[in-house]
Amino acid sequence: MLRNYFKTSIRFLLKNKTYSLINIVGLAMGTLCCIYIILFVADQYSYDKQHKEAKNIYRVTTDLKINGEKHHLASASPAILPAMKKDFAEIVQSTRVAPNVGIRKMLMNYKEKSFYEENALYVDSTFFEVFTYHFIYGSPAKALMEPYELVLKQSESEKVFGNINPVGKTISLEDARGKHEYKVTGVVDESLGKSIIQASMFITMRSGGIGDFITYNNMFAGNNFVFSYIKLRPDASAEALEKKLPAFIQKYGGQQMKEIGMEKQLNLQPLTAIHVSGGYELEMGTPVSKSFLNILILIACLIQVVACINFMNLSTARASKRAKEVGVRKVIGAGKNALIKQFLAESMILSLLGILIALPLLILAMPYLNQITSADIHLTLFSDFRLWIFLMVLVLFTGLLAGSYPAFYLSAFQAIKVIKGNFSNQVSALGIRRTLVIFQFVLSVVLISSIIIIYSQLNYIKNKDLGFSKEQKLIFTFYTGAEQSKMAAISHDLHSFSEVNQISLTDNYPGQFDMNDYNVYLPGGDNAHAVDAQNMNSDEFYVKSIGITLLNGRDFRKDDTGRVLINETLCHRLGLNVNKAPGTRLYSQFQPNPPVFAEIVGVMKDFNYNSLHTEIKPFMVKYTNNNFDLSYMILSVNSNNYKNILSKIESVWRRDLPTTPFEYMFLDQEVQKQYQTEITLGNIINSFTLMAILISALGLYGLAAFSAEQRSKEIGIRKVLGANASGIVGLLSKDFLKLVFVAIIIAIPITWWSMNKWLDGFNYKIAITWWMFALAGLIVTIVALVTVSSQAIKAAIANPVKSLKSE
Repeated sequence: MLRNYFKTSIRFLLKNKTYSLINIVGLAMGTLCCIYIILFVADQYSYDKQHKEAKNIYRVTTDLKINGEKHHLASASPAILPAMKKDFAEIVQSTRVAPNVGIRKMLMNYKEKSFYEENALYVDSTFFEVFTYHFIYGSPAKALMEPYELVLKQSESEKVFGNINPVGKTISLEDARGKHEYKVTGVVDESLGKSIIQASMFITMRSGGIGDFITYNNMFAGNNFVFSYIKLRPDASAEALEKKLPAFIQKYGGQQMKEIGMEKQLNLQPLTAIHVSGGYELEMGTPVSKSFLNILILIACLIQVVACINFMNLSTARASKRAKEVGVRKVIGAGKNALIKQFLAESMILSLLGILIALPLLILAMPYLNQITSADIHLTLFSDFRLWIFLMVLVLFTGLLAGSYPAFYLSAFQAIKVIKGNFSNQVSALGIRRTLVIFQFVLSVVLISSIIIIYSQLNYIKNKDLGFSKEQKLIFTFYTGAEQSKMAAISHDLHSFSEVNQISLTDNYPGQFDMNDYNVYLPGGDNAHAVDAQNMNSDEFYVKSIGITLLNGRDFRKDDTGRVLINETLCHRLGLNVNKAPGTRLYSQFQPNPPVFAEIVGVMKDFNYNSLHTEIKPFMVKYTNNNFDLSYMILSVNSNNYKNILSKIESVWRRDLPTTPFEYMFLDQEVQKQYQTEITLGNIINSFTLMAILISALGLYGLAAFSAEQRSKEIGIRKVLGANASGIVGLLSKDFLKLVFVAIIIAIPITWWSMNKWLDGFNYKIAITWWMFALAGLIVTIVALVTVSSQAIKAAIANPVKSLKSE
């Protein structure tokens, strides 16, 4: 029986080549999009599931409220985790992970080789007892047991040592805090799975610098920059433990928090949920939000449904072609169930063919798709049984969805009526076809208008006055003490270039998260009533270099140590008048040290040093003339001939720092990186919108062709009676255009609601206006008109004698 269904289905598909081709191509395009999106989403949800007992591992996060300022941190204070391990028997093991705070890169040296390395992490010796990594060389039981030991990622090991076993060898790492020798105790890779903990190397915590600071730090309130992980007993409840944490933090940190006016709440976040839980400050990796992934899944489903709609529409539209076949089958004894199985078999075969075509196309398109999604997805057909299960489910789902209505519709024909040519249910089928066409174009309008709104928001971000100038700014980084000692000399030499306007030495720049903050208060105040202010260090040229406006007071002068510039938000939060703020002293205190003060010399107009997702917060710039506190050089240039400028700068660099790699950044690009998630979303929707439109247009083309074929005799009569080609084109096009206009009306409120929800994630955003929907509607109308007109014109210019001679 199955063989008969297969043979009959293949015979029908080969006989109706155009119909079959439209359906197969549409299903292949939809399936390609669907498979890739599902693979992408599955990859995002796979992070950190490879660790043994991953379901029992949690990260300790922190909610802070400092004198009205709220912070949602992925990190915690250094002393919290050791105290938790001591107090709570539910915790089997714990480990802390910390970035090399204030150090973007470290200089790695081995013999004559020298490299800059990012993402060096300091970890407790228990790190590999909590997390599971595949060791290529070395053993997790023996790694990181002693100070000044490290474990390398495979890519870093191969760069330095090639393919040999480096365990036991010594390398040197140098940063602004000094130079030390480290013993390699292991090499790991990510073959077990991806992790939110992105590192080039893991360094023993007790290795000087920031590691020693964390080891001996007793803060339970401040220094919230350490990532803390616990592994619970299998029978322990994370919810029950979390309820004990308010009393715990009050016990150890209550007095410290009271002194600085802080409220703190500790939370436990499941390890496997970290990568799909955005919204935290000081996040280690680059998480994605669940809403973003849900949008992608919705797009995948809708595109597949659009492809299925083509099959349903064309099948019911061609019902008259198959009516007599159904009548004859029923007369010779075929039952309704047998006919349903026959038609479902056809749709299953089409679905299978669509997937068989989609898979090789997906392999070819994978590099492009990975580029637009900033991902690294691979099609593992022969190693992942889950993919085969998904493909089988997709075949069944697509086949049933696409073939169910046509199967039940065609099998319901009454034998005698259809043989006589009486199709009483054609009207209801026509109504369903129109509804499905409307659905296709509603989706197209929603996607196109969403793209227009997303790109409008990104363009607004790109061109908004941020309160500083990000154009024509070059950034150079000095990572080690030896490099920083040369900053003044390099700056002096670069000033001689006519292309250079200003040069500033700083420890931060807009677009990079500022980890430094502390409480400040006016004379007569205290920490409990202070304002939490982010801050950075710079020389006297920072304001001039990036074009910040001063509202009152003056800029820094040489040797202005002990003086600060504050933004107007901090000025207002302190209760100061902008015109009277200069000359006022600001105090801060870190117990048990006595208060220290700084004098305000000027008030800066607010500028967006962080992304436009957040509001401007209290901020100040502190003057320093100590180059060892500064690691960035910002050059403001007056030419776009960067090739020439960089060539001249490199010549100075090579003379003063001959062994240091010449690296640079553009400030405008660094600022734009803050919106990478939005840019990726825009690229994804843009690409898959095009695919949805093509699939919809393909189906519309088939319907228009069939409509023209059905009305060929009517068209012939009209031409004989004097109708011209333009009138006939309009006659055939207007019915479809009516459906497009209905789709536009339905799509507008859907898009308006959904995109307003998306825009709520920005503190600064555009207003959604009528032209965005008008443009989307115009694009869809043009696509529909061109698609339908191609068939309408063909019918209009056909010889009427051919269509009428059979009568």
